[in-house]
Parts: sequence; C-alpha cells; structure tokens
Amino acid sequence: MRHALRLEELVVGRRVVVRHRLPDGAASDALGELVAADAERLVVATRRGEVVVARRDVLAAKGVPPAPSRAARTGAAQVGAETLELVAAEHWRPGEREDLGAWRLRAADGFTGRANSALAVGDPGCDLDSALTRVREFYAARGLEAVVAAPTGDLTAELQRRGWTVRTPTLVMTADLPTGGGSASGIALDAGVVLDDEPDDAWLAAYQGRGPVGQAGRQVLLSADEQVFASVRERSVGRDAGGEVLAVARGSLSAHPEGAWLGLSAVETSPAHRRRGLALRVTGALLAWGAQRGARAAFLQVAVSNTAARALYERAGFTAHHEYRYLVAPS
Repeated sequence: MRHALRLEELVVGRRVVVRHRLPDGAASDALGELVAADAERLVVATRRGEVVVARRDVLAAKGVPPAPSRAARTGAAQVGAETLELVAAEHWRPGEREDLGAWRLRAADGFTGRANSALAVGDPGCDLDSALTRVREFYAARGLEAVVAAPTGDLTAELQRRGWTVRTPTLVMTADLPTGGGSASGIALDAGVVLDDEPDDAWLAAYQGRGPVGQAGRQVLLSADEQVFASVRERSVGRDAGGEVLAVARGSLSAHPEGAWLGLSAVETSPAHRRRGLALRVTGALLAWGAQRGARAAFLQVAVSNTAARALYERAGFTAHHEYRYLVAPS
C-alpha cells in the first residue's frame, strides 16, 4: 500500500488519521483528535473511544481538516458527486489500497465491485494512458480483472472509446436526516429489529446470497469508523434467541470534512419472506440509528436496473443523487 507518512503532522490536539496494523495483520484507520504521542505510541480519540496505536504498527499518518460545525453543513442534494464518492469510500474500505494521485486502487480478494475497483475521482497525477496502465498492473498482480469506477460521464465515454466495457450502472441515492435524533423519514426505530456491533454467523449466512464473505469480506464489513448490523429474526428478542434470520442490513458511519454521513448497505431479505415490508423495517431502523448519532444525511448505492429496491428506498425518503459506472478493461 502507498500512503502518506507525515510524522510532522502528528501534533497533539490536531485532528489526524492513523492507518495501523491490527494483531491479525489487517489494517484499520483511527480518525480523530490526537490526544497523546510519545516514542512508543499514539492515542487517538475517535467517535468510538480512544484508540492506542503502537508506533511500530503505524502504516500511514497525516493531519486532516477539522470537522465542520453542523451549521455549516448543507443538504445531501447540494453535495457534489465526486465528494459523495469519497464519503462513500470511507464506509467500505478494502484490505488493500494504493493511491495513484487522487485515484484509489482498491482490492479485497474479489469481495464486491466497490472494494475491487479503481475509484477514478480527481487527478491521477499522470496522463490517462499511464494511469490505466498502472490500474491494469495493480489488478493483474492480484489475479483480478481491471475495473474502474467512474462517476463522471466524460471519463466513462473516454474509456468506452478505448474498448472498456460498462458493467452494472449504479445509482447513488441520498436522504437528509432529521436533527436531534428520533425517527428518520417518518419511520420510527423498530424494537423488533436487532442491532449488533458485529455480524454473527446467522447474519453473514443471510447476506451470503451474493457469494461467500470470507475474511476479506468481513474486514470490509467492519471497516468504517462505526457500523451496526441490523436483522429481523423469527424470534426477534436478541441474537442468542435462535430462529431464522429473515432480513439483514448494515449501517455505517465515517467522519469526513463534509460531516457525518450514514451509509446503508447489504440490505437482503430471505426469498421466502419478501413482500412483508422487512427490508423497509431494517432500513428505517438504520436511518433512526444514524440520526441518533448525529448523521446529517444518508446515502446508498443500488443497481440502476433494480427497480424494486429503488422503489423501496424512495418510500424510505431517498432520492436519486448521481450515477456511476464500473468499466472493465478489454482483454
């Protein structure tokens, strides 16, 4: 991975992000105020509490802008597409990331398109031919096909001209959340929806309709600054109560200069229990959860072709924000 290691920016009292190695070899980011620093360790006050990082485990570190006050924030519709793509990237972080200028080359052992594509936002720091060559090299070295996620129409058109193929046009939808906690979009927090800090085996099994999660997938699911895993179960009185998992969803929070956003992902309903409003229930529970934690807005990503899911999200208060395309390199 190529990340900045700016030790001179690690000043106590400054807002920083520290990427560090975990005991299992995975990487994680600690984002917040640096409250202590010495030759042996760093202590970062994050939204989830203090994180202590041994200096030997630091992979990258730099100062970041302070979070804006709530009064300075605007509605979701006013946030630009590229800015929102960078927000979303912090909610679904891959195990591997290499920065190519402002582009992000991401890999997670093939788990989901988002975590295994080059996010082409901003300037790659070189000409397009060189950038695409590096993208091909990065994914070839990992046994993955070269894919670019392009939120701009100009880049999409140029890549198509070069023979890259569009795959899965995706719609990003957003919803403003009410301030002061409580329900979101008129949907109250549902006591029958179980909320857990980590996904148990039953949650993962319900989500695996998209394919096995594996260790790389679990790392992505737990990669945000904070996440919660919602489920509706046959006997919804807790994860240890047994019973079939009928529906699942993941909510995530990540700090960003644009303010706190709620991300909604992994919404799945058991085929035998569809058309019972279960997806709307887990969606509403996560919107309320995010609002209670100060999120100013929510976003989600859904295939343009998935009209049923889009209708569901519209009922929950979401509207279309922008589209992006996955483009696959020619053989």
